[in-house]
Amino acid sequence: MLDPSGKLLDTFCIGDDITALTTDPGGRIWTVYADEGIYGDNPLSWKGMAGWDSAGRAVWSPEGRLPALPLGGWTAATEGQDVWLAWYPGGSPGTVLTRITPSTGETANLLSPVRNPDGLAVWGNRAVLTVRDHNRRSVEVVRAELEGTGWTVTDRRRLRTPGRVVLHCGQGRDGVLWLRAGHTWLRIRA
Repeated sequence: MLDPSGKLLDTFCIGDDITALTTDPGGRIWTVYADEGIYGDNPLSWKGMAGWDSAGRAVWSPEGRLPALPLGGWTAATEGQDVWLAWYPGGSPGTVLTRITPSTGETANLLSPVRNPDGLAVWGNRAVLTVRDHNRRSVEVVRAELEGTGWTVTDRRRLRTPGRVVLHCGQGRDGVLWLRAGHTWLRIRA
């Protein structure tokens, strides 16, 4: 934990092999984990995703709120007060986007319009997701709209980037995806 000037005040553990971490406007920390965290020695990671307060205390758990057990996570985003976590389950046809409303604990699970996204941003019924080209200077940018209980792809483009896009390189905030490509941050709107 840091004070406003950046001075270290305290430390705490929130698990191992975190693939994505984001914070919400209330100061809570949201994590999704990769397989080494989920199946490793640290019990804080075993559930695949979690919510923490700013002191490192668990405030949300996926128990009973997901369609299957997580095998690993991809990316995370915030939209207003809501948090979105992208992950892949065992025995499922694809990637799941889970929306969590921290104030109520309400959870919604929707099949992602793309498999294995590296970046995600959501605003209202619109989303933008990116899928990197391994070790290349490009990403696929996919735009989608939420219709009822599912996402429909509305646009799909290849974007050349100023540098290589590495795994788990995007963070979404209120409909804007910040994508790291080499030494540059790209801003992509939902």
